[in-house]
Amino acid sequence: MKKVASSPERHTFQKEGAIKRAEEADKEPNQAYIDMWEQIKIDDANKIHDPEWQKNNMEYDLRSSKELCDKAKASDAYAQNLYAAMCNMTWQSREFWQEMKGEVWSASWRHSGGIVADMREQGDYIDWYCSGIGNSDAGYGLDARPATGYVPEGTVTEEIELDLNQLGWRPVPWSDDE
Repeated sequence: MKKVASSPERHTFQKEGAIKRAEEADKEPNQAYIDMWEQIKIDDANKIHDPEWQKNNMEYDLRSSKELCDKAKASDAYAQNLYAAMCNMTWQSREFWQEMKGEVWSASWRHSGGIVADMREQGDYIDWYCSGIGNSDAGYGLDARPATGYVPEGTVTEEIELDLNQLGWRPVPWSDDE
């Protein structure tokens, strides 16, 4: 069985924030909320072994690709570019039947950040969430980042497109109908 990369800090950002806010308010944290995040972490650890979850799932393909995980660990810019490529983009498996059926894969910005954190085996989604927003001229009132190699969300760099193509996926621009 392939190793599927996972971050030990994954699914901790919201839980830790809730605990900190409760402590600052001199209150007990909402145990149901804490338990929910613990269960999400357990469910995530279990799903990676489910053959049905693995099928036609770019997240599985990314997290089980030693080569791409190593590249994401070695370069913040590569990791961010991979995150950006998953945002505002749908991806289609290059397998014949998935192409014929028109099936696509997509992930939210938060989920995309979590995938990158898992691939790097450190951090949580928040480490990547909105990381490209300072590089766009979209009028968010943010200064462009220094030369980091980061790109805006929805951008698929040539390197990322080539790597994901070798992994068996191609980008399909998001349709306004979806």
